[in-house]
Amino acid sequence: MLIEENVSLKNYHTFGIDVKARYLIHCSHIHDICDAIQFQKQQNLPLLILGGGSNLLFTKDFEGLVLKVNLLGKEKIQEIGDYVWVRAAAGENWHDFVQYCIENNWGGIENLSLIPGTVGAAPMQNIGAYGVEIKDTFSYLDAYHIATGQIHRFGNAECRFGYRESIFKNEVKNQYIIVSVVFKLSKKPKLNFSYGDIQNVLKSKNQIPSIANISEAVIEIRKSKLPNPAEIGNAGSFFKNPFVAKTHLQELQKEYPSMPFYATEAEDIFKVPAAWLIEQCGWKGYRKGDAGVHSKQALVLVNYGNAQGKEIADLSEKIKKSVQEKFGITLHTEVNVV
Repeated sequence: MLIEENVSLKNYHTFGIDVKARYLIHCSHIHDICDAIQFQKQQNLPLLILGGGSNLLFTKDFEGLVLKVNLLGKEKIQEIGDYVWVRAAAGENWHDFVQYCIENNWGGIENLSLIPGTVGAAPMQNIGAYGVEIKDTFSYLDAYHIATGQIHRFGNAECRFGYRESIFKNEVKNQYIIVSVVFKLSKKPKLNFSYGDIQNVLKSKNQIPSIANISEAVIEIRKSKLPNPAEIGNAGSFFKNPFVAKTHLQELQKEYPSMPFYATEAEDIFKVPAAWLIEQCGWKGYRKGDAGVHSKQALVLVNYGNAQGKEIADLSEKIKKSVQEKFGITLHTEVNVV
């Protein structure tokens, strides 16, 4: 096991903030994880589990052990009728896994194309896009229990998925390391192309909806709206879309009749686009130094080069305060601030 000391984390997370970890261990096998946790416990160190680093904002050096999950491998493990169960190791790149499934004509996750990060991180926040969430195809995952060293299996219901939420961000936060995830996919999937953007791209190319065409449309849309982390440091959507009570929404609509909203499973609760709220507060395209808000998508906070993590975190707090003051709505961050 190679233990690296005082390592820059700039190239290990998509914001590209230049901070250091006291220790860094790459784990390509389960036994690497066991050894790394043993070292962490012996040294009594703070622990940070790192996948693709696409949902992190570092505001300072990390004075502990960063455990980088590099577990690889993907395979079909079962096939019954029109369904297949596919397992992927936690360190697999998420978008590469989506493309692997599409190449094999296994549908269900094509709308989640080009979302940055790893397979292991996907169920932690129940990633979603264009009408699809992980929970829709998730079967189960295996996770290493840090306290005991045992592998525990979590089914769909046990993960307690919610909007960008799971049990791993709440009740058992920092207690497990996800090592593999199994998805139930379909050879005859029910395609989801209800979003106008997807329909427009398919129509412009005169394409019949298919999992491959939907994936290509999603990729095109995301590239047109979101900055490439390789070019501009960012972690995608920084804030979650907030939920608003019907009575509150009705009051806001009197002043803002064009305010967009979406129905939820609860008839008296609606979802409001955080990007619209932020834009109405004048933040879209804002920049101070190298910290800013992207000019094409107000949900995305960016590092134009040499921003400090604290500068971006402070900016996010100013945005939240302005939205609260203007609309009486509390924004919650989707990105983990360390």
